[in-house]
Amino acid sequence: MSEVNSTQPHSSQLDMMASDRYQRWRLVKDKLVARAVVVGGLSIIAAIVLIFFYLLYVVFPLLLSSHAESVAQYDTPEPALGATLLLAMEEQNEVAVRFTETGKAIFFKVADGTTIATENLPIPEKVTVTSFAHGDFDKAEVIYGLSDGRALIVKHDYKLSYPDGKRVITPSIQYPLGNQPVVVDSNGQALSQVAFKVDDESGTLVAKTADNRMVLAGLTQKKSLFDEEITLERSDVLLETVGSDVDFMLLDKEQRNLYLANRKGDLTIFDVSDKTQPTIKHKLNVMNQGIEISSIEFLNGDISLLIGDTQGELSQWSMVRDQKNHFSVEKLRSFKVSKAPLIAINAEQRRKGMLVADANGAVGIYNSTSERELVKQPVSNNKPAAVALSPRANAFLLQGADSKIHFWHIDNEHPEVSFSSLWQKVWYESYPKPDYIWQSSSASNDFEPKMSLIPLVFGTLKASFYAMLVAIPLSLFGAIYTGYFMTPRVRQYVKPGIEIMGALPTVILGFLAGLWLAPFVEMHLAGIFALLMIVPLGVMVFAFFWQKVPESVRHTIPEGWDAIVLIPVILFSAWFAFAISPTIEAICFNGDLRTWMSSEFGIGYDQRNTLVVGLAMGFAVIPMIFSIAEDAIFSVPKHLTTGSLALGATTWQTMTKVVLLTASPGIFSAIMIGFGRAVGETMIVLMATGNTPVMDLSIFQGLRTLSANIAVEMPESEVNSTHYRVLFLAALVLFMFTFIVNTLAEMIRQNLRQKYSSL
Repeated sequence: MSEVNSTQPHSSQLDMMASDRYQRWRLVKDKLVARAVVVGGLSIIAAIVLIFFYLLYVVFPLLLSSHAESVAQYDTPEPALGATLLLAMEEQNEVAVRFTETGKAIFFKVADGTTIATENLPIPEKVTVTSFAHGDFDKAEVIYGLSDGRALIVKHDYKLSYPDGKRVITPSIQYPLGNQPVVVDSNGQALSQVAFKVDDESGTLVAKTADNRMVLAGLTQKKSLFDEEITLERSDVLLETVGSDVDFMLLDKEQRNLYLANRKGDLTIFDVSDKTQPTIKHKLNVMNQGIEISSIEFLNGDISLLIGDTQGELSQWSMVRDQKNHFSVEKLRSFKVSKAPLIAINAEQRRKGMLVADANGAVGIYNSTSERELVKQPVSNNKPAAVALSPRANAFLLQGADSKIHFWHIDNEHPEVSFSSLWQKVWYESYPKPDYIWQSSSASNDFEPKMSLIPLVFGTLKASFYAMLVAIPLSLFGAIYTGYFMTPRVRQYVKPGIEIMGALPTVILGFLAGLWLAPFVEMHLAGIFALLMIVPLGVMVFAFFWQKVPESVRHTIPEGWDAIVLIPVILFSAWFAFAISPTIEAICFNGDLRTWMSSEFGIGYDQRNTLVVGLAMGFAVIPMIFSIAEDAIFSVPKHLTTGSLALGATTWQTMTKVVLLTASPGIFSAIMIGFGRAVGETMIVLMATGNTPVMDLSIFQGLRTLSANIAVEMPESEVNSTHYRVLFLAALVLFMFTFIVNTLAEMIRQNLRQKYSSL
């Protein structure tokens, strides 16, 4: 029996074998967990890097430069039919038209100049063409001024069809006011200069006659109730105050403002909204001594004038209104194009850009908002006779004096974006001065995109600042008390309760802030400010009298339960602050604090403002800062605190000189993580503020943050458009900002840890 027992392992040996298996399995699990942690960490880093490069991938096209390249060159089609007065292209860049001085419209293929059709315009016999002008390029209208005082308005149109699945463009000529010339000058004098605008119901024609009279004709279309026959009613008036010295005439699309200028730079602006009583709005000179105007054209929208001079400078002039509601004509910006005179200006039809050609055949493309020179290329070796920019601004035609037509393609996707348009003040049309503005879209193609990121960055920092102003004192003081002074029995309820606050969805907080808190703050604004003063004062008064209470009474409250005693004091002080606020308003602020601020200091009040955002977002950030900071304070080794107390330090001295210093890396991390949370917050600022991208330091005005702006505008932005890519740029700015702040925070935290690790 003893021999059998000797062959079997003892119980201690079995225990050792089990222990070895457990240790080996534990080592395997440790290695698996360690590798999982490494893989998880690397995956997070990889995800962040991928996010960064994806944002950069979408934003990168904004950084690419524009360029133009030659596509074709050919002889002018049908040169025997007269010199070119105007070149124009249709939207697909396949068909172009050439209007000639003999009253012919020649349609040809853009690619090679092959003639498609020739139209003889209905110009009466023995009547010659004495002037020519174009209307709105997007309406494709032109006008011929005739030698008998009449004018013919013509529109070139293009019909798209798809027979057998192939696109076919069929050009045609239409006559908005009929195919018979319209009488402009009843005296029958030749029209030496003309300008016009027409719409579905009315029209305005302006002409300078051979005997130097300025005729303004207003046309109104009348439709018969019975046979739907359309007749034109006209009213004539002479612009007596304008002399014969007029070389350029422009009429805006609203038929309100008439611009008359001569080569010396004298500019006169008439208000012609009332066609029977035109009045002069402004008179000024826009040229320096010795420089003359060589060309003039409207920028898209007809709000600004583009003036080219004989020294090769292109300037933008616009009417602006100051704070006193007075209008003036101001020079917004200028571009030095060349040293030769600028003889042709073509404005883009859908953006605030323009193509300019000088007398040497060089072409430049510019954008007014971004103040960028986008393209500058020599195209022809001689003086241009006509220039046409396509409706999409992706191609142009230039006819030189040698009767050669040059066809060029333009790659210019994002001209509105530059460092100055994103980060510097820009003088936009109709604004009294340069400013930071975000207004990215509108219903009209005439709109000037305003994509300054400064108001969004300002709004982000402003909202974060006030949120942290609310959250840091409350969360840190609460963490200090909970982690160091509070009894464990109370702490086990307080800490989880505050951490549960962090689980509240921000959309709920934003909803409550927008629909309940904002009206409440507006109604009890004086009470909110009284609350900030009366509650701390009430606590201090209570603490003073509490010290006077006999020790036998004070000691009935267990140590660490002091905060429970303060709850009714705080509640009573808060109630008292709101109860007394109407009396304070009546005595100090004439019954209404908001009205008093507006009348005395000009401070406006929006219901959804920064104050509401600060309170709501501060409430959302408090749990995060509190939890991390409280853990850092509670984790301070007990031997440090007991040693300090044993050496004679008071509890307060131990907390300030030992605990806070030791826990400072964790406290700093808590603050920075809370700050990052506030910077990236979306739903609260989206719902609790007016979402107005304004730069105002007042806490009573709204704001818009980078994250809220992305959430609002991204669903409606066109994919790969400039607006779309700028929104991604805003996301990249937010990403880089948080990355840099967190990196600096980590460096500071490590420094603090090394500094106080010896405690």
